[in-house]
Amino acid sequence: MVANFAYPYKTNYADLPGDCRIAYVDEGKGERTLLFIHGLANYALVWKKNIDHLKQYYRCIAIDLPGNGLSDKNPHPFSIKFFAESVYNFINALKLKNVTIVGHSMGGQVAMATIIKYPQCTASMVLCAPAGFEEFTSMDKTLYRNAMHLLEYISTDENNLRKTIESSFYHYNAQGEGMIKELVVLMKTYDPGYYRKMVEACIKGMLDEPVNDKLNLIAKPTLVIFGSKDALIPNKLLHHTTTEKLAGEAVKKMPNATLKMLPDCGHFVQWEKADEVNKYIVSFLGQ
Repeated sequence: MVANFAYPYKTNYADLPGDCRIAYVDEGKGERTLLFIHGLANYALVWKKNIDHLKQYYRCIAIDLPGNGLSDKNPHPFSIKFFAESVYNFINALKLKNVTIVGHSMGGQVAMATIIKYPQCTASMVLCAPAGFEEFTSMDKTLYRNAMHLLEYISTDENNLRKTIESSFYHYNAQGEGMIKELVVLMKTYDPGYYRKMVEACIKGMLDEPVNDKLNLIAKPTLVIFGSKDALIPNKLLHHTTTEKLAGEAVKKMPNATLKMLPDCGHFVQWEKADEVNKYIVSFLGQ
């Protein structure tokens, strides 16, 4: 099925191994390529405010991960390992050079998994409120999954999506309404049950495939950006620490990483504080 709307950029497609077809947008030119990876149950347009500014300096490519956006809806495993392999295969398929992977939330965990397993495919990395820094015990995982199953039982996929997007902003002010409407349109293109299974598999991957114990292997220059009012990371029900402390401890494990904290900003740093994020990226990479 095809969504009943079009992206504001030309949509391209790349066919990858494993019956995997990736939709992506490709804007701007430059010696450096920024490869943007969205978070859980999201889409390429979550990077629109960044692409519109950064494309004057760099080639900006934003992908829809398999099972998301306009990419294929085949029965993939949706593990972090699978997504990392997809990113690596995508880079090879387009023969991209001098790549900086830019990942948000789950996309940040995918970015880290990619650079850990395939360090040769990237030159540097930018992480916007990345998942993957937290350590989840067996009890944590059980409590988290039980909470998710209860939420799914008492609420619809559309309501869950809305609540997640709204809680990702510190000052919501309806600025995510357009994003929610487009994601709901995309959600309606899924076969019955597919969307929920995909989301559940992604969450399982984030819980079961942490990267916090492998951060010392990330030697490439890395910029980490978090909002000081992030309501999602760390998980407030399971881990009684602050976002800044969690991020600071993780960054210390990476040999060549820098942390930037944005005051009065939630989980969607690249949207809520796009100007600041764009400035940090340009300063980090140069023009």
